[in-house]
Amino acid sequence: MKALAIICFIMLTYSTIVVFGQDDMESVKKNELVVTDEEQIILFTTAILIVVGIFLYLARNIIRRKKTAYDKKEFLSQKDRDYEKYHSDWTDDYEDFKSKNSIDDEEFRKAMEKSSLLNYYEILGVPKDAVQSEIKSRYRQLAKELHPDKSKNNDSDKMVEINKAYEVLSDKDRRERYDKYFNVS
Repeated sequence: MKALAIICFIMLTYSTIVVFGQDDMESVKKNELVVTDEEQIILFTTAILIVVGIFLYLARNIIRRKKTAYDKKEFLSQKDRDYEKYHSDWTDDYEDFKSKNSIDDEEFRKAMEKSSLLNYYEILGVPKDAVQSEIKSRYRQLAKELHPDKSKNNDSDKMVEINKAYEVLSDKDRRERYDKYFNVS
């Protein structure tokens, strides 16, 4: 690395001598600098070599795959890199602004307009005033009976309906919204 720095310094010194050693020309005024095309090529080549040398110097540990002092120690910023990657402040800008409530309302409204809003209470076989524990136990009972791995008849549509009914009725807010649309129809 030191050899590269020395070579860059020598080339820079040489190009400076070439450029500034033109004072003996008659057509050039004393304070005017004239650079020929060959000298410009030398200058730009030198500048490029210096930039590449600086880059290589700064990236030397990565290029050699050598662990730095930062990599050897255990810092908090190293522990959960995936979390930082996927949960940064910048990702908040790309979130979908529709809430689950508005999505449910839209779904229930469309089903009501088509007269296809299913009676989730009837699907689970529970009364409308059933408490959470009744809904949960009935769902588990039906899931055991109708699960595709347990039963011989492949009625996966019925299992999907049971799952959807439990999903809606087990959540207090979603159940209230469902009841609001179901009572209207």
